Amino acid sequence: MSTRKGEKEESLPNSYHVIHKLPPGDSPYVRAKHVQLVEKDPESAIVLFWKAINAGDRVDSALKDMAVVMKQQDRAEEAIEAIRSFRDRCSKQAQESLDNVLIDLYKQKCGRIEEQIELLKQKLRMIHQGEAFNGKATKTGRSRGKKFQVTIKQETSRILANLGWAYMKQGNHMAAEVVYQKAQLIDPDANKACNLCLCLIKQTRYTDARMVLEDVLQGKLSGSSDSKSRKRAEELLQELLQYQSHLSSSSLSSIFSIEDDFKEGVEQLVNQRAPIRSRRLPIFEEISPFRNQLAC
Repeated sequence: MSTRKGEKEESLPNSYHVIHKLPPGDSPYVRAKHVQLVEKDPESAIVLFWKAINAGDRVDSALKDMAVVMKQQDRAEEAIEAIRSFRDRCSKQAQESLDNVLIDLYKQKCGRIEEQIELLKQKLRMIHQGEAFNGKATKTGRSRGKKFQVTIKQETSRILANLGWAYMKQGNHMAAEVVYQKAQLIDPDANKACNLCLCLIKQTRYTDARMVLEDVLQGKLSGSSDSKSRKRAEELLQELLQYQSHLSSSSLSSIFSIEDDFKEGVEQLVNQRAPIRSRRLPIFEEISPFRNQLAC
């Protein structure tokens, strides 16, 4: 009985950690996670994550988790500086995930576009040199608490899409178009198609934008059935139609304006009461005096 009771008492803490997705133990990092996930107190969690980093307790996870919580609290600038200052304490394996957190922080924080672009280019170079994923073919990703496998091809397309969006924020729509086109060739999806469409609209290339958007509206791309992507595609279509309608109206107005100007000019020419002049061309008028002199 005592053994069974002991086993039951021992299993309770383990099940508690599993339910709340907490790491085992009672270290500074574990306490920080408890405050973050169970007590839902982000500001206190940040303080405890700092303590874990300074104590050398699971620094890889502590720094990354603290930066994520800071981002959620709209403290992106602090999170960026924290990663820059303390990433040298983290393992080589943690550097790539820290880069991903930095990219998200740069996207949130205005005025850091150049740094974001440079970091994204660096990640693309790492992929080209075979250094991404710590030399592995795939890596484990997480989204909304679920794990999934990410391939090099998918990661390349994702980074290119982020680079395209950075160029869009910078106002460099031509560079953004090139990058989005490459991303779509590697791993096409509805979200990147919508961004490419927006990029083409910004360049007043409405016909090309409509062709890109049709692939989403017709459900030809991955993610086309997603409600958010569908809604965004429909909004872009309305925006596109408005631009095209405005362009058509402007063209007609300019044509009518030219016709009005032409009519007005003709009327002025007809109604003008100018003295009767010789029908000879001006050049002959100029030659006449010399001709008389020659005749003499």
